[in-house]
Amino acid sequence: MPPGITPYDGTTLPDNNTADATNVHAARTALGRRLRDLRQSSGSSGREFAESLGWAPSKVSKLENGKQTPSDDDLRAWVLASGHASELDALLASLHTLELQFAEWRHLMRAGLRPQQEQLYEWDQRTRLLRVFEATVVPGLLQTGEYARARFEESVRRLKIVNDADEAVAARLRRQEILYRPGKQFHFVLTEAALRFRLCSIDAMLGQLDRLAAVSHLRNVRVGIIATETEYTVSPWHGFWMYDDRRVVLETFSAELDLRQPQEIELYSETFEQLAGVASYGRGARQIIGRVMNDLAAESDVPSD
Repeated sequence: MPPGITPYDGTTLPDNNTADATNVHAARTALGRRLRDLRQSSGSSGREFAESLGWAPSKVSKLENGKQTPSDDDLRAWVLASGHASELDALLASLHTLELQFAEWRHLMRAGLRPQQEQLYEWDQRTRLLRVFEATVVPGLLQTGEYARARFEESVRRLKIVNDADEAVAARLRRQEILYRPGKQFHFVLTEAALRFRLCSIDAMLGQLDRLAAVSHLRNVRVGIIATETEYTVSPWHGFWMYDDRRVVLETFSAELDLRQPQEIELYSETFEQLAGVASYGRGARQIIGRVMNDLAAESDVPSD
C-alpha cells in the first residue's frame, strides 16, 4: 500500500457520536475521503480520474465529498481505476452497512416496542452462537417478566413512544424459548454491578437473580459474572451482542449501532474473550449471585421508618 494510505476500517464516527442522521452523513463523508485517498494515490486529478471512468467530473466530486452515495459498480470501477482492487471488499462492506449502521431509537420504536422484539426473534433464530456482554443490565433473553416490564416502561418514558409494554414483555418471554433449542449456544458475561443496579423493585430483582442462577445450569448456556473486586484486562465500556461472526449490536441512549465490518467483529470478539476470561462460571458465578441476593434480602427485611 502506498505511503500515507491507511486501510479503511469503516469505523470512523463523528465526535459527538449521537448515532442519528448526522452520523450517517459523517460515515458517508468518511467513505468519500477514503475514495479521494485512493484516487490521489494513483496520481490522477479529479477530472483525469473522471475521464478514465467515462464519468462527469461532478460525480467524482460528489462521491469524494459525501454528497452522493456510491453504488456497488461505482466502487468496483473506482478501485480498478485507482489500482487498489484489494480495497473493494472493505469498501463494499462499508457501503452496505452505511444506512443500517445507525438507527435512531425513536425511528425503530415508532410502531411500539413489540415489533422490535419480533425482529430480534428473527435474528435469534438464525444465530447458532450468541455472545453477550452487559455491564449495567441483565440481558433480555435472561430477564423475568417483571424485570423486562421495568426496562420497557423506562423506554416508553425516555423515548415518549407508544406504550405496548404488555405485548413487548410477552414477545420477550417468547424469545426466551430459544434457550432450550438444540443446536444453539449462548455465552453471557455480566458484571456484578449489573446485578446490583436498582432498575426495579428489590422483590423483582430477587426474582431476577433467582432466574439467572437457574439458567446458569443449562448445558448450552454459559453465564459468567465478573465480581466487583476483579481486575479487568479490558475496560467494560458498554454492553454488546454478537450474532455468530456476522453482526455486533450495541445500544446508546438515542440509537442502536449495528456493526458488520470484519475488523469490527474481530475487535469485539477479542474484547469479549478478554471479558469472559476474568469472569466466574458455574458454582463461582452462583456464589456471586447468591451474595447479591443475600444483600438485597437483608435490605428488604429492614423496617422502614
